[in-house]
Order: sequence, then C-alpha cells, then structure tokens
Amino acid sequence: MYEIKIVSQFAAAHQLRNYCGGCEKLHGHNWKVEVRVTGKMLDDDGLLIDFRKLKDKTKNILDELDHEFLNDLDYFEKINPSSENIARLIFEKLSKDLNEKGISISRVSAWESDTSCATYFES
Repeated sequence: MYEIKIVSQFAAAHQLRNYCGGCEKLHGHNWKVEVRVTGKMLDDDGLLIDFRKLKDKTKNILDELDHEFLNDLDYFEKINPSSENIARLIFEKLSKDLNEKGISISRVSAWESDTSCATYFES
C-alpha cells in the first residue's frame, strides 16, 4: 500500500454557535490542511497520483473557503464550521472529485493552530 500527503492552507473566519467560550465570538484562523491519498498500485510513471494534480484539486476546494466567513456557506448553515466539519467537507469534496482508479482519499486533517487539528476519515 502506498500513501502520499500534500499540505496546503487557507485563511477564513468563523464562530461556533451554541459554544460557551471564546470561539463563539467571531475570529479567524490560518488553517493548514493535510490530505492523504492511498492506493495499492502505481501508474506507469511510478506515481500513485501526481502531487500537482492532488494539490490543484485541493486548491480548488480551499479557494471556496479562503477569506470567507465560513458560517455564511451553505454547507455550514446547520452545522458548526469546526475544524472537524471543515476536514469532513474537504474529504467529501475531494472524494467526489478524485476519480482515479485504485486510489482514495484516506484522511484529511484541518489544523487551526500549530498545536490543534481535527482529522476526518472513513473506516
């Protein structure tokens, strides 16, 4: 089994509804996003997937989030724009967009600071 990882980032504001604490106030983060892809076979070039292709697909999704107030996005209308839900959103969108045979998104992590991240994966 092979696994590759790319790291990207975006900046956005959010506030957590029904949360008692500082995060209920409007604030922002410079999120770091890690995307991991797994697969058993390499292509004829010896690649699981080209890093550039994965970075471009991820960038397209992050561009929708970058410099936005996340609470205003349709996806977060009824759920909090927490790091957990941000990771899931990116995972789901990438999984739909990545149609390469024999590879899959294995996990997405959304870091809201240097010391705190949330990861979404499916078992």
